Amino acid sequence: MSSKNQFLKIIFYIALALGLRFILVDNIFDHAQPWWLKAIAILLIFYIGIGFVFRGTANVIEETTDVLKDRTKLAGGFLQSFGTAFPDMIIGVMAALISLEVKDADPTRAINLAIVAAAATFGSNIYNIVHATWCIYRQNLADLKNKTILMFPFFKKGGSLKPLVEHKLKPITCEMDTAIRILTSLTGLTSFVAISMVIFGSVKSETLGFSEDLYQLIWPVGVVLLLLCIFVLYKFRKNSRPESPIEEIVEEERYYDKQKTWRIWLDLILSGVAILFAAESMVRAIEVFSNLTHVPFVITGVLAGIIGCFGEMMVVHNFSVNSNGRIGDAIVGVAMDNIVTTLGASIVAIMGGIFLGGSSLILIFIIILAANTMLIEQISILKNRL
Repeated sequence: MSSKNQFLKIIFYIALALGLRFILVDNIFDHAQPWWLKAIAILLIFYIGIGFVFRGTANVIEETTDVLKDRTKLAGGFLQSFGTAFPDMIIGVMAALISLEVKDADPTRAINLAIVAAAATFGSNIYNIVHATWCIYRQNLADLKNKTILMFPFFKKGGSLKPLVEHKLKPITCEMDTAIRILTSLTGLTSFVAISMVIFGSVKSETLGFSEDLYQLIWPVGVVLLLLCIFVLYKFRKNSRPESPIEEIVEEERYYDKQKTWRIWLDLILSGVAILFAAESMVRAIEVFSNLTHVPFVITGVLAGIIGCFGEMMVVHNFSVNSNGRIGDAIVGVAMDNIVTTLGASIVAIMGGIFLGGSSLILIFIIILAANTMLIEQISILKNRL
């Protein structure tokens, strides 16, 4: 692929994202249109946003981080996480911004959007941790059986996993150690958030029409959480493996090795712009969907979490089914991604835009902690086979 063609492809993603934001959202959601037209717009936003914008930018992130980690000496998973966690952060931040805009005029809508911000931000952690656990579990199963197996049974299009002995490059032990330490930090941060919301953030909400008490992540706790996340990211920022041998990597995955560093960063920034506008459109689509179907906002928010973590899920999936030694990057990237997402939640909290109800608070954080434990177990099994 030529440099010009790759650049035009990224511009195409930006154009799609701008079309979603300024054509569909502005002309359909912001005007009195029939419900079926709004339903079609919602489907188009999700189809184009996930199928083209997020999927395309995920490929850019995957291809650039292997080169940037060698040039910057930063961990591939660290670089990968900022790109893939960007949608999570933007969905939460955009929902919080809209929430603050309507806070005085429509308090109920403001809290509903704040619930979307929290549910989408933390809910996305559930999806990519569970998906990463599945990927590593299947890799461990391939090693145990010493044969190639499908990522998803009976579904060949999902790709296949080879035993580690057949990989061109293998992950290294220190990458596994780093991933486990980051995931342990994530367990601590997640527990800190849940406890802080219960102790400091209880809100009596009967007057607003909610059937259960709400819990808010207040801004002073958000500041502490922000500093803790920055500390964890800084601590694990360095690359822990030697430079990838170019001759052992397939040519398609080393496209950016021939590009100048400024060009690589430009493509990443432009990909971020595409993600920004697509994510904003999806926040509005989520709100309209909840209003049309009367599905609780916390449920649509959690379901929207898959939007934010789609890029990370694509990257860890591709790194698993392609035996090029980047499973280690993928695992570290998943752990880092969730720290970055939590950092995004702290920003939203400082803005005053995170609320969760009692039952949703318990369920979301228990699932995150349980999934986190299962992923640590699978990483430990993989580490023992290196």
